[in-house]
Amino acid sequence: MAEPRLLLLDSASLYFRAFYGVPAREPGPSGMPTNALAGFLDMIATLVTRYRPTHLAACWDDDWRPQWRVEAIPTYKSHRVAEDPAEGEEVPDELSPQVPVIAEALEVLGIARLGAAHYEADDVIGTLAHHYRGQMPIDVVTGDRDLFQLVDDASRTRVLYTARGGVREPDVVTEAFLAEKYGVPDGPAYLDMSVLRGDTSDGLPGVAGIGEKTAAKLIAAHGSLAGIREAVDSGDPAIKGAQRTRLEAATAYLDAAPLVVRVAEDVPVTDADVTIPAELPDPAGMSRIAVEHNVSGSLGRVASALYPED
Repeated sequence: MAEPRLLLLDSASLYFRAFYGVPAREPGPSGMPTNALAGFLDMIATLVTRYRPTHLAACWDDDWRPQWRVEAIPTYKSHRVAEDPAEGEEVPDELSPQVPVIAEALEVLGIARLGAAHYEADDVIGTLAHHYRGQMPIDVVTGDRDLFQLVDDASRTRVLYTARGGVREPDVVTEAFLAEKYGVPDGPAYLDMSVLRGDTSDGLPGVAGIGEKTAAKLIAAHGSLAGIREAVDSGDPAIKGAQRTRLEAATAYLDAAPLVVRVAEDVPVTDADVTIPAELPDPAGMSRIAVEHNVSGSLGRVASALYPED
């Protein structure tokens, strides 16, 4: 009996990477581009073969820019909005038709695809990581540093960060990685650091003049973002001059930003069964997708990884 292990996929992060990283392929009878579809499936095959999860979930952005986050910080992801806000996030024309087929492929392969209204995939991942923490090791696969906040050595929760080496050579983010790379001891401290630093790719300004190194030093000195703010409010002489002025000027931002940056832990997805089935649930459906979209090789690799022959 294999040791239980949960693999959580930040789906959009991976299929966007596949779209931009995999060359155009010969289309099937559907005529649809298939580089993101094939690339995403190949990524799953690689991950399942290497990490041998018993539980697997492809986490989905049902809402990539939730209104509750925008209300807290209006600039949140504002630069990613399409020209017509009703159309939502800008997605390349050749990627858009592939996304529903990716969802179909996950279904016929028996991979749970989980999303929830008003929540991002990050929130689904955060909720599942919180729910299964302590029950089994958890690997989060993403190209998004925001999820470093989930790293927890005690519960064997780590991030396989694909931004540089892809799924074949990801950075394995543990507490030792966070300490060496960012000077913070754990996931919660990374969250506090990222609030202070900000993130222009998400439209989060951060505190002016405070980058990663300064944020890490402040957290080391005061324990947490809450400790830093308490020191500012109490007149702690260790925080002075321009640094104090900048932190005081950022009061409204620091009130709102933790809500935006912290992933949710209460998304209604925990009733879903994320156990990999004992056998391929829909061979006919898999064959149909394989033929229509000319992805028989990629689908076959995932199926072989998920359902190896005895």
